Amino acid sequence: MSEPTLNELLHAASRTFALGIDLLPEPLRSEIEVAYLVLRVSDYLEDNETMPAERKVPLLRAWSHALRSGTAPGDLLPTLTAVTDDTPDALVARNTARVLAAVMALRPAAREIIVRHTADSTDGMARWVERGPEIPDEDALDDYMHEVAGRVGWLLTDLFALEIPSVARHHEALSSLGREFGLALQTVNVIRGLHGDWERGWVFVPETFVPRGSPDPVALLDGSVSDPVHERAILDRLVDKAERHLEAARHYLAGLPRRRHGIRLFCLLPYLFAVRTLAISRSNPRVFREETKIGRSDVRAIVRDARLLGWSNAWIRWYGERLRTTAVAG
Repeated sequence: MSEPTLNELLHAASRTFALGIDLLPEPLRSEIEVAYLVLRVSDYLEDNETMPAERKVPLLRAWSHALRSGTAPGDLLPTLTAVTDDTPDALVARNTARVLAAVMALRPAAREIIVRHTADSTDGMARWVERGPEIPDEDALDDYMHEVAGRVGWLLTDLFALEIPSVARHHEALSSLGREFGLALQTVNVIRGLHGDWERGWVFVPETFVPRGSPDPVALLDGSVSDPVHERAILDRLVDKAERHLEAARHYLAGLPRRRHGIRLFCLLPYLFAVRTLAISRSNPRVFREETKIGRSDVRAIVRDARLLGWSNAWIRWYGERLRTTAVAG
């Protein structure tokens, strides 16, 4: 059986992100595909449930070193090649050597950007695995989300600046908004994945978001306590946070030239998916019991509509409000 191509790995790892990446023009399409796969290797090392934290930390640091140097140290590649987990991230991890080779083959300017940001993100993941699942306040949550998602906003903005003069001219402002975009998507991931993250030992609810007198969030997530009032209060804090970041993400989209339709679509689709996911999570106590997902009919309708009208900033604002308040027709 032949080895999967990088694009086949991308589609196996995430059909949703692959939709947008495949719409990008070259060379961005290939470069962002590689960057995404690099971070899926990092995600595997951070999130897998077969390795203890004391094993994950040195492997994450070895992966960061491999990215910066172009050479994988020690037992990194043999360890990853031998993983047997049946997950999308594990599939990418088994192909780490090919992903690293693809990084090294990129044009120098793009390689420097991707290596710098993905290695920094991987180091941040190692720091958080070592620190453990303690989220005392919103600043701590933002610190974690910056490492796993905010830096991706910086990475993408830097790559876009190589191709789009207006992004280069407004680089500082767009980089700040790009980080917010990453935090927006990650906050929505936190909300929809509350139960799954609890199952692997992490609760991404800041202690300051838990009202006085509320049960511990773990009790709400494991089902031992039912407290709709306090569940709603915690969820409202997380949803309000996501909405603030999503508003910044919309401004980021508005800063991308309308004629660069493929690049706008690449950014627009995850934004709209996040808006819709947040809409079905708001005031929904099931998020404490199961993962929240938008339906395939919603995905199809969003992709169809965005491809037709995503060039318009006014339409993006209108459509985002529609996704928040109404069902999307299939």
